[in-house]
Amino acid sequence: MIVETGHYALALALAVTLLQSVLPLWGTRTGDSGLASIAVPAAITQFLLLGYAFAALTYAHVVSDFSLVTVAENSLTTKPLVYKIAGVWGNHEGSMLLWVLILAAFGAAVAVLGRGMRKELRADTLAVQGWISLAFLCFILFTSDPFARRFPAPIEGLDLNPLLQDPGLAIHPPLLYLGYVGSSIVFSFAVAALIGGRLDAAWARYVRPWILIAWIFLTLGIAMGSYWAYYTLGWGGFWFWDPVENASLMPWLAGSALLHSAAVMEKREALKNWTLFLAIVTFSLSLLGTFLVRSGVLTSVHSFASDPARGVFILIILTVFIGGSLSLYAWRAPSLSQRSLFAPISRESVLVANNLLLTTCCATVLTGTLYPLALEALTGDKISVGAPFFNLTLAPLVALIVLLMPLGQSLAWKRGDLLGAAQRVTVAALGGLLVALVLVAVRGGPVLAAVGLGLALYLIVGSFADVASRVWARGQSARVMLARAVGLPRSAWGVAIVHAGFGVTLMGLAATGWGVERIATVELGHGIDLGPYHVTIENLRSRQGPNYSEVVANTVISRGGAAVATVAPSKRSFPARQTAVTEAGIVTLGFGQIYISLGDQHPDGSIDARMFWKPLVTAIWIGAVIMAFGGIVSLSDRRLRIGFARRAATVRSVANPAAPQAAE
Repeated sequence: MIVETGHYALALALAVTLLQSVLPLWGTRTGDSGLASIAVPAAITQFLLLGYAFAALTYAHVVSDFSLVTVAENSLTTKPLVYKIAGVWGNHEGSMLLWVLILAAFGAAVAVLGRGMRKELRADTLAVQGWISLAFLCFILFTSDPFARRFPAPIEGLDLNPLLQDPGLAIHPPLLYLGYVGSSIVFSFAVAALIGGRLDAAWARYVRPWILIAWIFLTLGIAMGSYWAYYTLGWGGFWFWDPVENASLMPWLAGSALLHSAAVMEKREALKNWTLFLAIVTFSLSLLGTFLVRSGVLTSVHSFASDPARGVFILIILTVFIGGSLSLYAWRAPSLSQRSLFAPISRESVLVANNLLLTTCCATVLTGTLYPLALEALTGDKISVGAPFFNLTLAPLVALIVLLMPLGQSLAWKRGDLLGAAQRVTVAALGGLLVALVLVAVRGGPVLAAVGLGLALYLIVGSFADVASRVWARGQSARVMLARAVGLPRSAWGVAIVHAGFGVTLMGLAATGWGVERIATVELGHGIDLGPYHVTIENLRSRQGPNYSEVVANTVISRGGAAVATVAPSKRSFPARQTAVTEAGIVTLGFGQIYISLGDQHPDGSIDARMFWKPLVTAIWIGAVIMAFGGIVSLSDRRLRIGFARRAATVRSVANPAAPQAAE
């Protein structure tokens, strides 16, 4: 009964979404405030209905209701509860329901928290968000129904893909979807502004928190996905330039550019058209990623579906929203005036350069991802664009971005002092150069690894140069400087923390140049040198899990003759799926890690193994967490807090009843 009501709620949500997508827009165009006001209750109702439908599907997975096709094909009675729940979105149908639930959640959040917005803008934004929900609800109900039944119901399910039976599955997809789908509300704001023909600094203030929220979740989602692939797939790598990995990176690059562009627009009312364009492009790239994952045009460990009919449906959605929004942009954007000018040497100019570099990086990734697919479709020839292309083309662009980041923070708005800004980052620049030279002298090659670490140190220290210049003053007491630090806007601290976090990630990426890899047939009890460590597989033992059996290799890591750690890599066999997977053994030593992945076992008792020593590799993910934390700090700033415009307007109206309302 619960499952049936969940299916009914999904269908009812489609009807409510149809009202949300049509009536508010009609009301704002005709001046009918009653129709326009329907947007808010419709958005909230849609979210509640989809939340119930998702809860009903979760219930079916938990109780192992194998009469549902999606449960029978992706669950098992003996599967641990956490994977039964995570399995709800570990398949195409369930993941799409989660996708549209998050879409509705952002719409409901704007409906509840956007009371300080202009009523026309909020109604139009929720209507556009309704268009997106309507398209994907049709896609779910007509091609990917998560409540489809199978009669007679099987006694037992086929189990979830073993690669997905990991705690990372419970974290990575929801985080990534919150980032992916979060860009939809920014897209809706942009299209609503184009429809209404009104774009100003207030619009930028409304939209910036939503850009930041999506960016934070996308950062965490990409980082979690990278670490999940690193320890689950047994490849020993955290990024392989897989097309689906690239599909998540492109919206992040475009979203980063959008975040900086919106800051310029809010501060100087400049880059209006460019900001709108980036808002459209960011969500368009998210839709492109959805198409790549679910269309069957590529084979990837990340792919959810390979049904061409579904691919055609998503391609139609892609064409309508991207083509329609860009057409609207081409028609309406020229009429939006831009009033502000700024000097060539200013923070705005550096942010423009930052935007150009980020979008060039995004275009490079897009070209490398889609060119092989386009070539195969046109000629039938198959080529592979891999790490060498991306590394060689992106490395100099990223280096330029890193060089500009501390410098841009130290420049003033509108007209800056280049010499003064350079002086503020001198210590960081000299420190980075010294570290690079010392590493080259002591460790030798690869030189690029040393250069990368030098740039990372420059960025980490230089990120706080502007904050330090605003806090520190010769002769001032520590108490005064502390008061100044506390009094700085949180957004200033947030920017510094985000940039420093990127520097920490860059440090981890650069240090991979000094990593060591060994692929060998290992005899039990005989050690292998791995960087500064000695690895010995002492014995193999069998172990039974809830829905799998495994062979575990008890391994000792030693240094200088003394054991420093133990690790237990394994190979698991899942009988329901008739699949074997590798569970890598990973031990963290300092900021580095030893990584061991098992291969085939031989009759003489030896076993194939792939081993890595990765210095500073954990800095990659620590840096991502720091970036997300910096984003949260910025989000806590009153100027970026959702609903602040409404409160500010209320304060002004109380102080001066004749003052115009900022929110209006």
